[in-house]
Amino acid sequence: MANQHGPVCRLCRREGAKLYLKGEKCITNCVFDKRNGVIPGQHGLARRRKVSDYGLQLRAKQRARRIYGVLETQFRHYFEKAERAQGITGTVMLQQLERRMDNIVYRLGFAASRREARVLITHRHFAVNGRTCNVPSAQLRPGDTIAVRERSRKMGPLENALTLVAQRPIPDWLAQDTKALSGTVVRFPERPEMEQLIEEQLIVEYYSR
Repeated sequence: MANQHGPVCRLCRREGAKLYLKGEKCITNCVFDKRNGVIPGQHGLARRRKVSDYGLQLRAKQRARRIYGVLETQFRHYFEKAERAQGITGTVMLQQLERRMDNIVYRLGFAASRREARVLITHRHFAVNGRTCNVPSAQLRPGDTIAVRERSRKMGPLENALTLVAQRPIPDWLAQDTKALSGTVVRFPERPEMEQLIEEQLIVEYYSR
């Protein structure tokens, strides 16, 4: 599991955009908003020189990694797998990231953030197709159903996360059953339904140097 040590609010400021890494706090008490997105460090207010093409590509890659909470080696593995597959490499790579179990738990509203989703999954609070799964990186396919286990249905984090769904609509490639606390992967996600902050073409260029 990808662990982010230290204050994650610095990551949003470094990327110049809200990545929603802390769930509800990113909406109600956001450091990024308070500091007007100033880059962290003592020279954050200083004038920056023009960013090179390599710098733009690196930032695009780092932003995607941080949004999905994936380490460098694993992220490169997703790219290499997408490069061998049929279709547009950048889109296929994003589809793989979107179909991670931790991302789907987050998308369905069962966790306030992807980080929280990983914790809940590793603690065995979810089942896929009726079988307990504690692997956040597990890839789900169309037809797979993910559900909160019976013993975990009254947990505080889950109840709190469901109240945030109205502010984070569920994408059309997923179907949610609120009463049963479950969700189903209907189909593969399309590009407009995935993270809009990610510039996948720059990531492809970064790894194709």
